[in-house]
Amino acid sequence: MRLVQSVPSPKAEPIKLWLAKVGYERMQEIADPEKSLNRARENWQKHGRSQKWIQQRMTGQETRNKLTDYWKEHGVKEGKEYAVLTDIIHKEWSGLTVKGHKQIKGLKTQNLRDHMSEAELIFTALAELTTREIAKKEKAVGFTKNKSAGVEGGKFAKDARIKFEKRTGKKVVTDDNFLPAGNNKHIKDKN
Repeated sequence: MRLVQSVPSPKAEPIKLWLAKVGYERMQEIADPEKSLNRARENWQKHGRSQKWIQQRMTGQETRNKLTDYWKEHGVKEGKEYAVLTDIIHKEWSGLTVKGHKQIKGLKTQNLRDHMSEAELIFTALAELTTREIAKKEKAVGFTKNKSAGVEGGKFAKDARIKFEKRTGKKVVTDDNFLPAGNNKHIKDKN
């Protein structure tokens, strides 16, 4: 930002104004976090997501945050350990690693959850909620104990997924995504 500000060219002026605007908006969001939630909703709406999908995405994020808060308070190291535990839970419920799930959807750097169907979001949240509740009940501390809770929580969601698929005849994990046309197949929010 300082580099752009130091450029005396009139061509740099629109970039300076944009940076100032974005900086001001982020400062407002720090003072009032609801503004950042509203911005996220608006962005998802612009990408064609339904209100139902947006609500499920935000609920899933809250469930995720409660799980990572538990981990943080109970001896799990942020970064690598969070990633490994997330992968364990995901693989248990879906049969795929996070990377494998992203590959099926044709994603590279995109956030997997932003490309999940409503059902994928719900089963991810179920796995994470169950993991957290099991960890709390077992008073899990550290990576190894939380790993056991993750395996069990993921298996619980897997059992529910299998019953759901059998009853509805629909697969939960799909290759559907929200990538723009041309990048891969593009879906509108069907849920």
